[in-house]
Amino acid sequence: MFRSPTSRVLAALALGLALGAWVKYLGNPALTEAALVGKAIGGLWLNALKMTIVPLVFSLLVTGVAGMSDAAATGRLAFRAVVLFTVLILAGAVYSMAATSGIMALWPVNPDSFAALKASLPTAAPVGQVAGADITQFLASISPGNPIKAAAEDAILPLVIFAGFLGFAITRLKPDSRGPLFNLFQAMGEAMVVIVHWVLLAAPIGVFGLSLGVGLEAGVAAATTIFHYVAVVILVQLGITLVPYVLIAVFKPYMLGRFIAAVAPVQALAVSTQSSLACLPAMLDQARGPLGVSKRVADLILPLAVAIFRLTSPVANLAVVFFLINLYGVHPSLGQMAAAALVALAVAVGSVGLPGQVSFMASVGPICLALGVPVELLGIFLAVEVLPDIFRTVGNVTGDLGVTVLLADREDIDASPHEEAALD
Repeated sequence: MFRSPTSRVLAALALGLALGAWVKYLGNPALTEAALVGKAIGGLWLNALKMTIVPLVFSLLVTGVAGMSDAAATGRLAFRAVVLFTVLILAGAVYSMAATSGIMALWPVNPDSFAALKASLPTAAPVGQVAGADITQFLASISPGNPIKAAAEDAILPLVIFAGFLGFAITRLKPDSRGPLFNLFQAMGEAMVVIVHWVLLAAPIGVFGLSLGVGLEAGVAAATTIFHYVAVVILVQLGITLVPYVLIAVFKPYMLGRFIAAVAPVQALAVSTQSSLACLPAMLDQARGPLGVSKRVADLILPLAVAIFRLTSPVANLAVVFFLINLYGVHPSLGQMAAAALVALAVAVGSVGLPGQVSFMASVGPICLALGVPVELLGIFLAVEVLPDIFRTVGNVTGDLGVTVLLADREDIDASPHEEAALD
């Protein structure tokens, strides 16, 4: 029953919340002290995850930007694809911030529930350097005068800017200089992923400790906030998943029916695998077959989309962060929201290909750091990430097939006579 890591983590979350609530109900001093020890162990586990965020994100960004630059330079179609990916990711970031805030305004978290949950966590102080509150401070904050100092202070936005410049610069080096430098950052990222995997082996223990502390202070009220979080993130992702349908209906209406039929079996596979990469063969089959996209376009765009583009990544990541922002009553400025969008774009490129639990911390953590949002709840949210992750994958494969159709020229699509008549 608990053979999969996900089921063990979910079981640890439920058990910790229930046991913590039971200890709170009993009020036994000895049991309370034991629960506080478990809470401290959970805090150690969360810190072990947090320590990998900066080096992992930096190395992934350098290699991700270098790889995206290479992809854009391979031809006109690839360049168009990278531009479209970037536009959709930034648009998704803006949508996510607005949609999450809107849903939270219409359906706010029970204040008593969150007050109890907040009391179970360490003091919610701003983390690291926050992007400027106005446009002048924002512009001043994006240039890393000292990248080493920025890394030490968790000033993630200037670090992202520096990583982007370094990634582009690597692509301009001679091959004998470029290879070793690229391989260094690639190896660093792989090493950080290994460490994260080691830490995640202890996820049931860490999540149990964190949820034990939450249950001890918040009782069963914590469960309602966690459910609220899952529902909000899923709703926001469902909204962005509709975008490829809308774009095809507007720009290539003759393809809409074929797209709906072709993407459905891929979405079903995405639900079962929760991996865009695992869905790539099915996407290629549907693109070349029912969608009639030429092999030239499908074989270039789909692997490129899986490699450097995930439609739902910035949307889901920002939904998590803006859920926290609304919980804590933070009111970010336009400069701070611009910083969040930039960081979300950067980590969306850098974290592609990572396993779900690894990419959750590597993607959400930097955005929290950029906005000074407390990260203590991320350990709890990690335990239930399996549910939003299903909708992440469904949205990703929908976006991948959607951009393939959008980027295919008329001559690249094998239309039926009926569809040709619609074209004319």
